[in-house]
Amino acid sequence: MRKITHRGIEINHIYQKMNGSKATLLTDFEIVGFPGLQDYKPALFAGFLTLFLVTLIANLLILILVALDQRLHVPMYFFLWNLSLLDILISIAIIPKLLAVLLGYSGTISLSACFGQMYFIISIGATENCLVAAMAYDRYVAVVKPLHYNVIINLKTCLVIAAIVWILGFLIPASSVTLASFLPYCASNRILHCFCDYPAVVSLACADITDHANGALGVAMLAIYVPFVFVLWSYFRIVLSVLKLKTAESRAKAFSMCSSHLIVVLLYYSSTAIVYIGLRINNISYDGRIFIGGLNYFLIPMVNPMIYSLRNEKMKEAAKKYMKFQFLISKKPKNGINSIR
Repeated sequence: MRKITHRGIEINHIYQKMNGSKATLLTDFEIVGFPGLQDYKPALFAGFLTLFLVTLIANLLILILVALDQRLHVPMYFFLWNLSLLDILISIAIIPKLLAVLLGYSGTISLSACFGQMYFIISIGATENCLVAAMAYDRYVAVVKPLHYNVIINLKTCLVIAAIVWILGFLIPASSVTLASFLPYCASNRILHCFCDYPAVVSLACADITDHANGALGVAMLAIYVPFVFVLWSYFRIVLSVLKLKTAESRAKAFSMCSSHLIVVLLYYSSTAIVYIGLRINNISYDGRIFIGGLNYFLIPMVNPMIYSLRNEKMKEAAKKYMKFQFLISKKPKNGINSIR
């Protein structure tokens, strides 16, 4: 999941040691990007631009296909549509500003804009956590209660679940980010990160951030572990139900219904574990920490649509159908002109 935890007061000392201290209250910040890789900005720009375009195109394709193809107007693809929308939003929130920094433009950002970006990024991450849990519930009903699936997971239920997911996602980090925005900032204004990351920004405060660190940790645990426990419960019930099936074919079909979502779940939580462990290894460079900390923000949004499109026959069929349709449309005017001639 998107990482919103931090190392508390310890990371405050690390950043202040690198940045120095100033007594003047700040009115804006400067996003540095990757402080130790300034000589590699062109390569970083090309890499992040490619990643951004692939992420944007792949997720937009899913949004368009799900909207156009009637066969995809079912709950699973409704939740997938929401997931793709979240992946687009998180990419737009981070990468364009990072690309501007890598191009050599000013990384200056006002305090209000910085905390706005921080709140948006954390909220999208929390919303994705809740959405993955909602998708697990959808798979649970599909496998454990298949005869009642259309009754339980109907359009109204999907809309209610989606509304709850989005509202919770944007409510969970509100208190932590709001309190952090009222801290006095008088250390260096240089954010040693590629976006307004919570620990990187709060470390610049000229006040004791222990309570803020503990509060943010509590919010992170709530946003990550509650959905995680629900996902575990859902798949535990799914496995028990599948094992009761009599034939190997039935068991394989049941597991195939969950395979794409299960891969996404494993990817989310394994990347979260890598982030958690990686940021606690002392001999990793600051740039290494930034790359590790941004794993969920940069890699996951690009991989998600590939998992669902490459492993899903309906998505493949929809893509072939509409790409062929667009090709035929583009060819018709030319053919018409030739026929007139």
